[in-house]
Amino acid sequence: MGEQSEFHAGDTAPNDGVYIESGVRDRVMGIEDPQQIKLKRGDTFPENTNDDRVWVNKRRVQPK
Repeated sequence: MGEQSEFHAGDTAPNDGVYIESGVRDRVMGIEDPQQIKLKRGDTFPENTNDDRVWVNKRRVQPK
């Protein structure tokens, strides 16, 4: 099995890194000025600005 890639408030970060909010329609419309947080492994994710959003590692959503 692969590593979990979407996280909710209260989950713990699996790795150090910058995490960014991602949402249901962000692929089409984009989220304007999404929250970004820097966490260390084991830190807890904070609440999202919207219940339909999740946290994802920023390097997974950056274009190559």
